[in-house]
Amino acid sequence: MTPFRLVTWNIREGGRGREDAIVATLAALKADVVLLQEATDPVVVEHLAHRTGMVQWGTSHRQSLGFLARVPVREVAWHRPRVSRHAFLELVPGGGGPHLFGVHLSAVHAAWTERRRVHEVRALLRTVAARASGFHVLAGDFNTLAPGEWLDVQRLPLRLRPFIWMSGGHIRWRTIQQVLDAGYADGYRVARPGETGFTFPTWQPHIRLDYVFLPSPGVATLTACEVVSSDTAARGSDHFPLVAEFAAEAG
Repeated sequence: MTPFRLVTWNIREGGRGREDAIVATLAALKADVVLLQEATDPVVVEHLAHRTGMVQWGTSHRQSLGFLARVPVREVAWHRPRVSRHAFLELVPGGGGPHLFGVHLSAVHAAWTERRRVHEVRALLRTVAARASGFHVLAGDFNTLAPGEWLDVQRLPLRLRPFIWMSGGHIRWRTIQQVLDAGYADGYRVARPGETGFTFPTWQPHIRLDYVFLPSPGVATLTACEVVSSDTAARGSDHFPLVAEFAAEAG
């Protein structure tokens, strides 16, 4: 079956001024669909679509999530539960491919923001349960650590360290565990066990914030998942993009 390639990328504050690096990175990846976070500038998203040969693109007013698609999509919608800072993006690619849900959870490492992310993920999972039928993927910037992964507070910017101290120096990372408990597999960990997978920040990568999740029964369809840590990608954003490839067409 025809492989399906998905890219998820936080392009940082709309991406304006960094379009050349973003275009060069995406052109090399040849994705069928790109899920964008911080895609707040429709002019930039349209520009990216035209320069990368994508036939459809979209953003939602004052929302973070946007997309680029190589073929017309069959369905696209933004869902914003009351507890969520950003809307979730739902997208069904035309011509086959998994039912996609783009994610951008609340930022900042602190106990109270982790609690908010837990509520956001619960709302996301409720939305997915109501909307998805069959194979699907959750992908994006979850802004949190997976269970067992370590946050080096000394490597955080000085402006962010007080949030950790105000949390008592300890954060219980529960958001990703909640996704795993719901029956999803961490695509990067399936494809590249033992590797760090750091996606942020590009100038000194030491945290994995970006994820691709798929239902555990469908892991056999995942043929690749990797962080694109090129110099060109580093010029495009403070996050590295994450690319996943699926062997089976699923709708």
